[in-house]
Amino acid sequence: MKLALLSDIHANIQAFEACLAHAATQGVQQHVLLGDLVGYGANPVAVVNKVQALVAGGAMAIKGNHDAGAVAPPRVAKTVGDSTTAWTHVQLGADQRDFLEKLPMTLQHGTMMLVHASADGPDLWRYVYHAAAASASLNAVAALPTVRHVFGGHVHHQSLYSGDDNKPNPRPITKLSPLPGIPVNLGLDARWLATIGSVGQPRDGNPKAMYAVFDTELFDLTFHRVDYDFQAAARAILHAGLPEWLANRLVLGR
Repeated sequence: MKLALLSDIHANIQAFEACLAHAATQGVQQHVLLGDLVGYGANPVAVVNKVQALVAGGAMAIKGNHDAGAVAPPRVAKTVGDSTTAWTHVQLGADQRDFLEKLPMTLQHGTMMLVHASADGPDLWRYVYHAAAASASLNAVAALPTVRHVFGGHVHHQSLYSGDDNKPNPRPITKLSPLPGIPVNLGLDARWLATIGSVGQPRDGNPKAMYAVFDTELFDLTFHRVDYDFQAAARAILHAGLPEWLANRLVLGR
């Protein structure tokens, strides 16, 4: 089965719909939502509605820190991530907030562990920016022998890490640099961690949306970049009365 892995949509309905349309051309049969459905963007209602429909059709979804923040916004915004939690909370209906609140922190499915941030304390929202953090996340699921692939988001970059279990001298976790559109075989003789990147808030200097496709039979993972109307998404942010810097980030891919 081919799964579309989508993370960090951040209420960007334009990018989300573009990625879903692209995934349909790749023979995707099911969808996996890796958290941060909302936050920053102008269309939390439209995004959550679409995710609810996908889940009703069999998609898997987990919770991100922005989803948690939209359910229970902090009284005082102390971080960039807090900047739109109160606004998002008001936009969402009670049913949508209940849906976000009930999303699990992690899901295990076949060879996969799905987690928004790091499996090493999922509720601590640790960023997997480097090999040491990837190692900590993989070690947290080492007791689960069927788990060979940890998929998440949170860092808004597309990254891939691998290591093996050979004893007594296991190969250390190494960071790879996958290319969009080129499948990488995540063989079961190694353990793998991938950060899928952000659908709605890329931060590598490229405004194109990010997502990936995983073949659960061949164990091939293919990262993708997708053109979308980021100018329309930026205008929607301004029209909603949200800060201008949020709109500028979409244009700059930062």
